[in-house]
Amino acid sequence: MPKRFVVTASEFSGLPRFPVGFELAEALTAAAQQLHETISPANTLDTAVRLAVHLLPGAEHAAISVIERGDLRRTVAWSDEVVRAAESPRDDRDDAHADGSRPPYWTRLWNAPVVHLADGDAEAGAAVPAAFGLRSALALRLRADRRSLTVLTAYARKPRAFGDDATRIGRLFTAHVSIALDSATVREQLTQAMHTRDLIGQATGILMERLDIDAAEAFESLVRASQRENIKLRDLARRLVEAHPPR
Repeated sequence: MPKRFVVTASEFSGLPRFPVGFELAEALTAAAQQLHETISPANTLDTAVRLAVHLLPGAEHAAISVIERGDLRRTVAWSDEVVRAAESPRDDRDDAHADGSRPPYWTRLWNAPVVHLADGDAEAGAAVPAAFGLRSALALRLRADRRSLTVLTAYARKPRAFGDDATRIGRLFTAHVSIALDSATVREQLTQAMHTRDLIGQATGILMERLDIDAAEAFESLVRASQRENIKLRDLARRLVEAHPPR
C-alpha cells in the first residue's frame, strides 16, 4: 500500500489554523481550490485528510474510510502513521458483535451525517482507539449509496475535543470534499474512456490491415472474440496492440 502524507505546518501556510468568521469563509474557499486542483480521486482524498487536520478545531489526525454493508471497513487515506495504525484492518465485525452488543459507530452514519465519539463511551463499538493515544473522534459522512459509505474521521488526543464549531466546520468542509471527489472521479473515468477508445481504435486498425477488412468488420470481429473468450473488449484490444507493436 502506498505511503501517505504526514501533515506539516508549512503545507498550508496560507490557511489560518482553525479559522472562524470571515477567516473561515476564506479558508474554505482556499481549501476548495486545493481540492479541485487534485489530479485523481486518491490525490483528492490525501489532500482532504491533510486539510482536515488543519481546518477542524481540535483535530490532530484524520483518515478517510470506505465502509461496505456488513461493516467491512478499509482505510483509503490517512494524515500520518498514528491514525493509519489506529485504523489498520481488524475484524471489526467480530469485535463489534462478539458479546451481542450494538454494532460499530459507523453504522449510524447510514442515517446520520455526523457521529461524535469520546474516550469512555459505554456504547459497544464506539470506543476510540485509546491504545494509540487517541481519546476522541468526529466521524463525518462524505457520501453514501446503497452499498457503501465514505467517511472522514478526525481524531484528537484530548477527550471530548470536538464541539459544535468542529461539527459545523466539518460539515461545510466535507461538502467541498464530496464535490471535489465526484469531479475527480468523473475526470478519471473520462480519461479511462478516452484511453479505451484509443486502444480499440488501434486494435481495429491492426485487424483491418492484417485481415484486409473495413473498420466495421474489424470492430465486429473484436466484439465476437471478446464474447467468445469472455474477456472485456478493452483488455482484448490491449492484448492485440501489445502483440503487434508499431514497426
